[in-house]
Amino acid sequence: MKRPLPDRYLTPIDLADLLGVPIETVYQWRRKDTGPRGFRVGRHLRYDPEDVQAWVASLMEEAA
Repeated sequence: MKRPLPDRYLTPIDLADLLGVPIETVYQWRRKDTGPRGFRVGRHLRYDPEDVQAWVASLMEEAA
């Protein structure tokens, strides 16, 4: 990931924008348990930027 990660937890919209994918893709990853680890704050879904970075790194390792 070339862009610096924000210092706050990411919303699904933030994650979709960061990775350049449709928002529905983020929700599909969540349903299929294939995307980065997310957590709920009440009814709101959030992602830790460090978890997202680790998930992307694991995808890159698998591809290599």
